[in-house]
Amino acid sequence: MKIGIIGATGMSGQKIYSEAKARQHEVTAIVRSQPKALQVLGSDAKLLVKDAFDLTRADLIDFDVVIDAFSVPIGKQLGYLHLDMAAYLIHLLRETDNPRVIFILGAASLLDDQDKPYLDSFKSTPGADAWIDTPATQAHELQLLRTVTNVNWTGISPSLNYVDGPKTNYMRGENHVLFNDEHKSEVNSGTLAAALLDELESPKVKRARFTVRNAN
Repeated sequence: MKIGIIGATGMSGQKIYSEAKARQHEVTAIVRSQPKALQVLGSDAKLLVKDAFDLTRADLIDFDVVIDAFSVPIGKQLGYLHLDMAAYLIHLLRETDNPRVIFILGAASLLDDQDKPYLDSFKSTPGADAWIDTPATQAHELQLLRTVTNVNWTGISPSLNYVDGPKTNYMRGENHVLFNDEHKSEVNSGTLAAALLDELESPKVKRARFTVRNAN
C-alpha cells in the first residue's frame, strides 16, 4: 500500500510512519523540513518536502492512503488550522474514492454516557481558555467531515488521555469514550498507530469515525 503521511514528524505521525514501514508498506513522509524529517524518521526516509497547504491533487492522487496527522502547538491559538487542513484536503480530493483519507481527530467530539460531547467538559476545565481552541476546532472538523459524501474519508479519535508510548493491545469503539475497569481512558501513540494500520489493512469504517484505547 502506498501511504502518504502529512505531519509525519509529530507524535502521531512518527508512530504511524514506523508502524506502516514495519508492515512493509511504501510510506512517504509529507513534511516541511527535510533535515528534521531525516533526523526523526531516519536517513533512509522517503520524503515529499512541501508545506501541506501547497499540496496539489497531483501530489496525492497516486497514494492509496493519505493520513492527516497535521498538528499545531498547543496554546498558540492555531487550532483553526486543523479545520483549514481538512477543508483543503477535501477540496483537493473531491469526487474520488482513492486515495482514502484518514483524519487524526481529537477526543473532544467523543460522547459521554449521556451522549454529550466531551468538549462541554473540556470547556469547564480551569485554564481551558489557553488550549481549548484545538479540541474545539477538531470537533468542528468531524462535523465538517460528516457532510462529505464524495471523498473516501475515515476519522480516528484517541482516548481522553493521549500519550506518547509504545503499541499495546487495544479496544476499539465508535463514538463514545472508552474506559477501562479503573475508569481510565488512555491510548498510547503506538497503539493508535497499530489500530490505524489494522483498519487500513482490513477496512471496517467508511465516512465515519472510530476510537481506540489501550486494552489495559
